[in-house]
Amino acid sequence: MQREEKQLEASLDALLNQVADLKNSLGSFIYKLENEYDRLTWFSVIKVPSVLDSFALLSGQLNTLNKVLKHEKTLLFRNQVIIPLVLSPDRDEDLMRQTEGRVPVFSHEVVPDHLRTKPDPEVEEQEKQLTTDAARIGADAAQKQIQSLNKMCSNLLEKINKEERESESGGLRPNKQTFNPADTNALVAAVAFGKGLSNWRPSGKMPSGIKTNIKSASMHPYQR
Repeated sequence: MQREEKQLEASLDALLNQVADLKNSLGSFIYKLENEYDRLTWFSVIKVPSVLDSFALLSGQLNTLNKVLKHEKTLLFRNQVIIPLVLSPDRDEDLMRQTEGRVPVFSHEVVPDHLRTKPDPEVEEQEKQLTTDAARIGADAAQKQIQSLNKMCSNLLEKINKEERESESGGLRPNKQTFNPADTNALVAAVAFGKGLSNWRPSGKMPSGIKTNIKSASMHPYQR
C-alpha cells in the first residue's frame, strides 16, 4: 500500500510539473496576443519567434502530457475518484489562492465543468453527428477527399517553406541595388546645375508668339 501511495505521489508530481509548463506557455502566448500583436508574425524570422512556434510548443507539451497520463506508472489515476464533499455559493479565499484567482467559489454551477470526465452533451452530440456523416461516405469518395486534402496541404507547406527561406535569405544578404549611383548623380547635376548640357541653339529666327501677343494686347480696341 505504501509503495502504491509513493508511486501515486510521484506520478502526481510529474503531472503537476507538466501542467505548470503548459500553463506558463499558454500565459506567455496569451500575453503576446494581447500586448505584442503588432509585432507577431506567422512565420519564423531570424531571432523572432512566430505564432506557429508558439503553437508547436503548446502541441509538444500537450503530447508530453498525454504520454504522462498513458504511462504505466499513472494507471493508478484511473482507480481514484474525486467527490466534492462541500459545495457552497460563497466566496472561498483558500480556493481563490490555490487556483490563482480563477475559481472564486465551488458551487453547483462550476463543479460539472471542473470535474467533468466527458465532453459537454452538445459537444458529444456534435461528435456523434460527425461520426455518422463520416460513415456515410464511401471508401472511394473518402480516398479522393484524402488525396485532395493531402495535395492542398503539400502545396501550402511548400509555400510556407519557400516564404520562410526567402525571409531568412533576405535577412542574411543586403537588398539588390536597382539603380546606378553614377547615373543618378549625373542626372541631379544636370537638372540642378546644367552640368553636361550643350550650348547648342537652333539656327534661324523663330516666330515669337509672345511678342505678337504683347503687341496685339497693347492696341486699344477704341483707337482709330
